[in-house]
Amino acid sequence: MSVDPEHASVRGPRASRASHGEIADELRSRIRSGELRPGQRMPTQAELAEEFGVERGAVREALSALRSERLLTGAAKGSPARVAEGAWPPWPAVAPPRPTMVGLGPRVAAAFAAPHVRIDALCLTSVSLTLAVGEQLRLIHAGALEPAKIDVRVLLPSRRIELAFPTPVDPVDTGGGGLLHDRWLAVRNAQGMVLRQNLLALRTTHGIDVRLTFRALPFTPPVKLYLLNEAEALFAYYTLGRREREFGQEPLQLYDADGTRSMLFAFGPGAGARDAAFVAESRRWFDALWGTISSDLELTS
Repeated sequence: MSVDPEHASVRGPRASRASHGEIADELRSRIRSGELRPGQRMPTQAELAEEFGVERGAVREALSALRSERLLTGAAKGSPARVAEGAWPPWPAVAPPRPTMVGLGPRVAAAFAAPHVRIDALCLTSVSLTLAVGEQLRLIHAGALEPAKIDVRVLLPSRRIELAFPTPVDPVDTGGGGLLHDRWLAVRNAQGMVLRQNLLALRTTHGIDVRLTFRALPFTPPVKLYLLNEAEALFAYYTLGRREREFGQEPLQLYDADGTRSMLFAFGPGAGARDAAFVAESRRWFDALWGTISSDLELTS
C-alpha cells in the first residue's frame, strides 16, 4: 500500500523493539531537523508501530510525550496528530549572513526553547558563545525558560600549540609571539570558566541536567562552527587582518581576526536538501574531531 508523502515519516533503520523513549527521541529529532515540518501530519500509529517494530501502546506513549512538550497538536478521532506550528522557532529559508555577535544570539535563543538543548562549538575562544548563552541563562533564572537538559561540547585550541594567529607580522619577534599567546590563553580560560560556572550552577539553582565538556585541538581553527540542537549549523571564517596592539611601552604589529565580527552563515531546517546535507556533514566533522585528535582540556594557564 502506498503512503501519501504528506503523511509519511522519514524512514530510518528499523529499530528492534524500541522503547517509547527512543521513539520519542527519534521523532523529536525529525521535527527539529525539519524532516517533519510545522503543520505537517504525523504518520499514523500503525505506520509508526510498523517502522519501529513495537506495539501501538509504545507509540501512543511516545506521541503523548511529544504533546506534553508542545511539539504535536492533538489528533481528531481517526486522524493522526500534526507537528505544532511552534515546534521549531521560525527559521528563514534564506538567512543572510550576519556578524557573529548579531547572528548567534537569536539562534541560541531558539535552541533554548527546546526541552533538551544541544550545542556544539568549535572556535578560537568561547567569547561569543558565552555572551549568547548568558542571555538565555538570565531568562531561565527569571522563570521564562525551563529546559530539562543542556548538553554543551566545546572544541578550543590546545595551550601547547604555537598559534597560527594571532601572530606577529615580524616572525623574528618571538617575544611578542609569547605575549600574544599568553593573552589569548588568558581569554580562552577566563571565558571558558565563566561559561562553565554559569551553566553548571543551573544544576543547583534549577535542577537542570547540565553537561559541559571542553576538548583541545592540536591546531588553530581557521573557521568557527556552532551546531544547535542537531538541526542548525552556523559557520564563519576567521578572516585575518593586520592590526596593532599595545604591549607595555611598545606597539606590536600582528595578524589577527576579530571573531565577534566574523560573518556567520546559517544553515538549517526548512531551507532544502543542501542545507540539511551541510548540517549533517558538519555534525559528522565535529564528531570526528571530538573522537579522534582532540584531547582533554584544562582551563589553566
